[in-house]
Amino acid sequence: MKLAYKAPGRPRSVAVLAGAFNPPTVAHVALANAAIPFVDEVLLAIPRSFPHKQFDGATLDQRIEMIERIAAARPNLSAGVADGGLFIEIAREAREHYPDAEICLLCGRDAAERILTWDYGEPGFAKRMLQEFKLLVAPRDGIYQPPAEYEQTVRTIDPGDYDEYSSTRVREFITSGREWRDLVPAEVVDLIEKIYR
Repeated sequence: MKLAYKAPGRPRSVAVLAGAFNPPTVAHVALANAAIPFVDEVLLAIPRSFPHKQFDGATLDQRIEMIERIAAARPNLSAGVADGGLFIEIAREAREHYPDAEICLLCGRDAAERILTWDYGEPGFAKRMLQEFKLLVAPRDGIYQPPAEYEQTVRTIDPGDYDEYSSTRVREFITSGREWRDLVPAEVVDLIEKIYR
């Protein structure tokens, strides 16, 4: 993992919010803010490739610039690029920069379900993963209720109701000429105008 921006200090706990950030939205920022009571720092991480997503719109460098701006404008936020796309790979890469910190993955309900039910090709792999990191899970189209075996390693957080603030919606609004600026952080409005118009 390469850090594009590092918040000052040596955190004891870090939540990694991995995403395409295509573009970043106010929901991403709200999710990061909701994690701060539970961790010292949030790392916004863009995987170079995701196993379940295709990228179009902004280039990797453009998306890095956007999350770097967002992180630099807020305390306790960092930004980076992960080489791996699976959550376990991203967590392990983050560990290289935060060797003494507790690592959590920050995600929505849909991603938590994917993490714990993905076919890793190895029985019991999800349970072993949660020995390396914990999950902070926000509601997304519903609240996540982890299976009993994961209750000690999965915590629910509440960033508020941001289900309608998706990157896809921002791109759709821009394409259709609808107002979209209230869906994204102010620091990146000018970049989004240049990239997606």
